[in-house]
Amino acid sequence: MTDSTLPCRLVVLISGRGSNMQAIAGHIEQAGLNGRIQVVISNKADAPGLDWAQRRGLATEVVPHREFATREAFDDALARVIDRYQPDYVLLAGFMRILTTGFVQRYAGKLVNIHPSLLPSFPGLNTHQQALDAGVQFHGCSVHFVTPVLDHGPIIAQSLVPVLQGDDAQTLAGRVLATEHQVYTQAVQWLVEGRVALQPDGRVHVSGVAQRGFYFPA
Repeated sequence: MTDSTLPCRLVVLISGRGSNMQAIAGHIEQAGLNGRIQVVISNKADAPGLDWAQRRGLATEVVPHREFATREAFDDALARVIDRYQPDYVLLAGFMRILTTGFVQRYAGKLVNIHPSLLPSFPGLNTHQQALDAGVQFHGCSVHFVTPVLDHGPIIAQSLVPVLQGDDAQTLAGRVLATEHQVYTQAVQWLVEGRVALQPDGRVHVSGVAQRGFYFPA
């Protein structure tokens, strides 16, 4: 942002209930952050998160992906809607679409995602079962800048939770999700405060922050 007195403009993309979107909106309000969710956009008209956003007075838009013949056509339409709101950052919060290289490059350095694993481990779907099958002792989530490589990119923050004896994918997912809400909101606060910078080596630096990994014991 060129003027720190202006609110940081955020666009949030969802496909479902948008629990991370809800956590982010609540944190912006409760912490008095100089940030504003300009719009919540979904690729599904029946996404429950849209109703929540509307009840909170947030603008909403729908770009139904099934109306487009190709990923490129959908991404172009989505980008046209996003650009109307001139975002400083585009936050993916359970947006269940694989984005094209052109779209990712359009928002390079502005497109942020949260993934339910300790990247670069376990990209893609079914991350909690992947972790259990691998026998890892710790699992978590990663907030990262998006690159054209799926579930890859410079890491802003991560959570760490122990994998407990007797865990299944559902119990592990629930414990990780609780940490997502805390870690994503913290990362968004850093973004809004202008602390986050991408280094020439492709890594993230957050000014005034020594530790960007958060441990959540069971």
